[in-house]
Amino acid sequence: MSFASLVRKPFRYRYLNVSLYLIAVNVLVFAAGLAVPRLTLALALSPLAVASGWVWQVVTYMFTHANFTHLLVNMLGIFFFGTQVERRLGSAEFLLYYLVSGTLAGVASVIIYMATGAWYTLLLGASGAVFALLLAFAVLFPQAIVYLYGFIPLRAPVMVIGYTALELGLQLFGARSNIAHLTHLAGFVVGLAYFPVRQGLNPFKRLLSK
Repeated sequence: MSFASLVRKPFRYRYLNVSLYLIAVNVLVFAAGLAVPRLTLALALSPLAVASGWVWQVVTYMFTHANFTHLLVNMLGIFFFGTQVERRLGSAEFLLYYLVSGTLAGVASVIIYMATGAWYTLLLGASGAVFALLLAFAVLFPQAIVYLYGFIPLRAPVMVIGYTALELGLQLFGARSNIAHLTHLAGFVVGLAYFPVRQGLNPFKRLLSK
């Protein structure tokens, strides 16, 4: 078996509601962090801690959240978009996509934070993986209509391209904030790479389809 065929070997399709389990894990970790604040510090991503050997943080950070609103927004993203992506890809492929996107978004963030001297940054949240889910939804359902803010109809690819442009603009020209625009963008980039490597799909062709 060639390397390319091994990389693209499909999982047996099963639908196991992994999206709901991910939401449950995030809620449980958030509740545990409220009870034991040191747990959140141990799981959130700190470049200084990663450099000291706490490498698990590039994975665990995506299960931590700063506050209830932060948690709610990300969990709604998993519920509305993740469940649809999971139904299309199957649970195993969906979970692989989610974890790879979130982890590599975390790795990219750490590298850039270290390179820019932002050693004391603390990164929390599933946003990198959730933004990758938004991309996956648009790639898999390019004709789907999403109602932005509940009443503005947009095709899914238009929403994703708009969000990407907004995140890029805020990262380059926006005022400093606690929002990890860089991690969101990294989630998009990982998602773009995942589809041709793992699925053999051209995401740009599907995003720009009419």
